[in-house]
Amino acid sequence: MTIGDALAAGRRQAGMTVTQVGQRTCIRETIIRGIERDDFSGCGGDFYARGHIRSIAQAVNVNPEPLIAEYDAVIGAPRAISAADVFQPVTPVRLRERRRPNWTAAMALALLAIGGVFGYEHFSAHSAHPVADTRPHHPATNAKADAKAKQAPKTPVVVTHRPRTLHIKVIARQNCWVVLTTRKTGRTIFAGLVYAGKTKQWYEKGSVTLEVANPAGVVVTVNGSKNKIHRGVTQPVNLNFALGRAQGTGRHARS
Repeated sequence: MTIGDALAAGRRQAGMTVTQVGQRTCIRETIIRGIERDDFSGCGGDFYARGHIRSIAQAVNVNPEPLIAEYDAVIGAPRAISAADVFQPVTPVRLRERRRPNWTAAMALALLAIGGVFGYEHFSAHSAHPVADTRPHHPATNAKADAKAKQAPKTPVVVTHRPRTLHIKVIARQNCWVVLTTRKTGRTIFAGLVYAGKTKQWYEKGSVTLEVANPAGVVVTVNGSKNKIHRGVTQPVNLNFALGRAQGTGRHARS
């Protein structure tokens, strides 16, 4: 029984395929099939052939020593392996021959470059001369364009939007009793004393009435506009505010 027959019989007895042996030994399937046919030409030399025989035999549970001894007896005794043999590729690398320089192509590129430089200088020389403007001039049209350019810019139109809420602010310089109610239902929004140095403010969407007991002691603003009705008034006043009106209308409150 040859080496290849022994390895093939061991593989079949182990119930393994060539692909499984290749996956376990990391040896290409073509090399394994060649070894089973006693063809060691794909191993790359005696050193690698012995290693492949040992790896395949161990994978299929066959003693590799008798097989290696048979290989040495048939192929030849092992010789010393040098580093050059280990790292030298099996298939010799064919080096490309060094080509001679193509002088014809080099001359063609040089002539092309010279022609490009000449053409650029010629075009630049012609472009340096100013070209006279032959278009007809229209004084009337130019005057109209100048007048339009000098025309003062139009003032942008400022669009004012009607506020959607009433921002009522009461700034107390003196203690003041304040009552804020809705004009439609008379519901009380606030009723209390605003102390000197304090500020009270509300945001309302409907018409309201503000009762101020001490008009001279507070400053009332609505949407940023100061209310001037209570100036110089010492008696309580009622101030009515509605959307769309910067100032409220006031009247003296009944005592």
